[in-house]
Amino acid sequence: MKTELDRLGAPASLLMMGWLSVVLGLDRAGGDGTLWLQRGLGVLTWVVLLVALRRVSPMVRAQTAVVVAFATLVEYTFSAGLEVYTYRFDNVPAYVPPGHGLVYLSAFALGHAAFVQRRLRAAELLVLVVGGGWAAYGLFLADRPDALGAFWFVCLAGFLAWGPSKQVYVGAFVVVSWLELLGTHLGTWAWGTHDFTGWVTIGNPPSGAAGGYGWFDLAGLLLAPYILRATGRLTRPRPAPGSARPEPEDAAAH
Repeated sequence: MKTELDRLGAPASLLMMGWLSVVLGLDRAGGDGTLWLQRGLGVLTWVVLLVALRRVSPMVRAQTAVVVAFATLVEYTFSAGLEVYTYRFDNVPAYVPPGHGLVYLSAFALGHAAFVQRRLRAAELLVLVVGGGWAAYGLFLADRPDALGAFWFVCLAGFLAWGPSKQVYVGAFVVVSWLELLGTHLGTWAWGTHDFTGWVTIGNPPSGAAGGYGWFDLAGLLLAPYILRATGRLTRPRPAPGSARPEPEDAAAH
């Protein structure tokens, strides 16, 4: 059964990407006094995410919830904690956790758009060519070497070859690359020159950022079915005390 995001496809993706782009622009336009602005944008982004989630299936809702939880943990670990990348106020802006949910839904909607579905093989090839060229440039030619981006591109290639949803990964390449380029251009966040070990060089942004983000997608795609089963068991009505359970043959008869 098609959800509304399936039917809208690219327009739905562009709307959500557009909202996130506006949020990044407003955050930057607020200058140095934007902590309360960030909080307000966070509230609005949660509202946008919750509205979008009403248009998708329970499975996609569960996938999105896992992505938000996993991505938020990574944000506080690798940004606020290890400072592999940092935001302008050395915090995790309030709009970032719900923003990760919109990134996933944008990738899902774009990857499932009819024109992408009809040309999925060609879209995969385009992602590999463009992403591979960007990774090679960052690794061998850029003034600022980017080994992490090259590694993440290899991850992206692996997800496209063996991942549970090629459509999501095709969409993620477009969505994540755009937002990383925009966010670093605006100075909303910046990547360090090296990772926390000091050994791995990083571009600003890393060329294969979509491959790094792909681990969030993988967690959502793999864990969502278990979450739905668990919540289904929790919400399934229990038999009234003293009522007899049907024997297996009776249940089969019905």
